[in-house]
Amino acid sequence: MAKVRLGIIFGGGSEEHPVSVKSAQEVAKHLDTRKYAPIWVGITKAGAWKLCDGPEAGWEDGRTVVLSPDRSVPGLLVLEEGKYETIELDVVLPVLHGKLGEDGAIQGLLELSGLPYAGCDVQSSALCMDKSLAYVVARSAGIATPNFRTVRVGEDVEGLTYPVFVKPARSGSSFGVSKVSGADELAAAIATAAQYDSKVLIEEAVAGSEVGCAILGRGPELFAGELDRIALSHGFFRIHQEDTPESGSENSTPVVPADIPADIRARVQETAKAIYRALGCGGLARVDMFLTDDGTVVLNEVNTLPGLTSYSRYPRMMAAAGVPLPDLIDRIVAGTAR
Repeated sequence: MAKVRLGIIFGGGSEEHPVSVKSAQEVAKHLDTRKYAPIWVGITKAGAWKLCDGPEAGWEDGRTVVLSPDRSVPGLLVLEEGKYETIELDVVLPVLHGKLGEDGAIQGLLELSGLPYAGCDVQSSALCMDKSLAYVVARSAGIATPNFRTVRVGEDVEGLTYPVFVKPARSGSSFGVSKVSGADELAAAIATAAQYDSKVLIEEAVAGSEVGCAILGRGPELFAGELDRIALSHGFFRIHQEDTPESGSENSTPVVPADIPADIRARVQETAKAIYRALGCGGLARVDMFLTDDGTVVLNEVNTLPGLTSYSRYPRMMAAAGVPLPDLIDRIVAGTAR
């Protein structure tokens, strides 16, 4: 049987570039090369596309490559000395996080190119990336969300009940997020968030545990991994901003499986599936929620291309449910919408 020509795109121009590279390195370690012929494409922070041997040191020196937007020539075009070489692809696995990778941008480019790709489509990617829009859609489906408002830098904001969280509406990995305890801290927090997005979200602090659910599949048949619970000693969860996240966080520990009763665990999983469907997700996503003391499940956010690093939550939850990373990669690729 011929190997699947799998294009794997990583890196990107967002603040999550280093996380994406680490995710790609983990995929490289666990990819079954008996099944796949990987074609690695790294995107530098400046936006240059590089054909390389893998996501290891020096990949930025690879040959210049672009994605063909012409459906009659699907795949990659390698540009060299005024000529180009065509590399055909069967399917693309984006291993990108944040802006231009998780917001529908790369998905739109792949749609134009006529290439099948793993993960959520343009619409669901863009919707989940914007937390305020995701909240509106989730609320219309009867799912609880935090109370929130969106603001711009310099806008007067009154009538808040503190504490609140201030965050970029369209960013990830807790970049630009601040917990604000009083009005005197608000302007600085908005300015911090605005470094990552012109649209800033202010949302109420939800009293409860932070729990996550890894979802795999599309349509009516969804698979939910084990839940995790983020045990915090102080502050809030921001693992990707630690100096050495591989060795753990200074204020948080993920508990997998989550130490909550079986009936509540099932309720959280079903809520995660309902959120996934309401937002139009397909392929894979990690649904982050709050679980309050009275058992209410509240949406936090949805990550449509969750991290696949050695310390990432999504693969840990799937592994705890009996799906190790090599099998997870197979299932993600097999579930590609064509």
